[in-house]
Amino acid sequence: MLQNLLSKPTRQQRNKNDSARIDLGMVALHIAMEKGHTRDLSRFTAAISAVTMRSDVVILGAGMAGASLAYELAVNGGRRVTIVEIEAQPGRHSTGRSAAMFFESYGNPTVRALTRASRHFLEHPPAGVADVPLLTPRSCLFVADAPRLASIDAMFSALDRASSLRRVDVAEALERVPILRRDWVAGGLVDETGHDIDVAALHQGYLRMAKRAGAVLLLGAGESRIERNAGRWTVDSCAGSVEAPILVNATGAWADQLAVQLGARPVGLQPMRRTAVLLPAPLDHDIRNWPLVVDIDERFYFKPDAGKLLLSPANEDPMPPCDVMPEEIDVALAVDRFERATTVRVDRVGHRWAGLRSFVADRSPVVGFDAGVEDLFWLAGQGGYGIQTAPGLARLAAGLLTRSTWPLAPQVAPAAVAPSRAGLKSRAN
Repeated sequence: MLQNLLSKPTRQQRNKNDSARIDLGMVALHIAMEKGHTRDLSRFTAAISAVTMRSDVVILGAGMAGASLAYELAVNGGRRVTIVEIEAQPGRHSTGRSAAMFFESYGNPTVRALTRASRHFLEHPPAGVADVPLLTPRSCLFVADAPRLASIDAMFSALDRASSLRRVDVAEALERVPILRRDWVAGGLVDETGHDIDVAALHQGYLRMAKRAGAVLLLGAGESRIERNAGRWTVDSCAGSVEAPILVNATGAWADQLAVQLGARPVGLQPMRRTAVLLPAPLDHDIRNWPLVVDIDERFYFKPDAGKLLLSPANEDPMPPCDVMPEEIDVALAVDRFERATTVRVDRVGHRWAGLRSFVADRSPVVGFDAGVEDLFWLAGQGGYGIQTAPGLARLAAGLLTRSTWPLAPQVAPAAVAPSRAGLKSRAN
């Protein structure tokens, strides 16, 4: 059986059903692994390398953006999809380092509309996506000291935010979070629409369901050669070769760099470092039901996380695309701001990490076909909102990519997310 599965296919067989043959090849791989047939493993690798799979869409990047779009296209759109991921595991960068929160008052009007459009999917995921709840209620408390109460008023007066926000006085803020300093906090707003998101369950659910619908996930692709000839894109990598008429740029912080390599103009995408640390839970306090606490100008935030407090200085430090690491100055700033606003004194800091949040000038996502390079599709610039907006953004992207009915009218206009919209090129020229 193994010999037959690894035999070199004829040209007619290659053109007939690439995806089916790859599935059979995976059966051969599992057999070889179970029996310890290293010779068969090497022959399997050579056989797969010689095959060029054919798809309708190739998605570069298997983070939350790429995974959610693959789900929409494969499960709901019936498209043949291949996801090519440079890393050995999907979601290693921004997706795996998210603070994992959902609340409808976060971000600009476009982001807030995408968040609202995502709520139903996250509350009621389709069968097979998750066997655990994706959302766990956790309110969000925005707080300010006396000099910045005007910022509370400004946030509350935003038209589409008022329905999800309620003013709280000092007494209620202290009741919700007893460690806040009475001589610091002067007022706040609470958003009861907030939830923790199970990022891993959502991400893996998207990938699992996409693969069940026929999508192929190529991991550990490393550096790939990408070319366009005769109306088709070809991606050659050490993980395999695939061609398709449409190529999706869902490479996160690297999206502008990739675009330039493909002959497109960059959109001015700027990756920014954000650092987070874990602190021990304050003594004599049950923190499990505390809200996410956010400084009104987002100079810090903290929330319960697995029995500890997750704290961030909410920094946005411009960085080149990289596997970012936390800086000691970020950690010091986070602790200083936390201690100024609370009665807690930090004696030690536990685990620390950093992630990249990538924005364009107007801080809205970039979604749609490139204006200059044929059938190159952008799905980038999600900033810090990529998890909570993933279902709505994927549905929007799938509608644009398949040139079907606009799925989020009138909440989000196509011009609000288009790669060619005014202002984006200002930092790229």
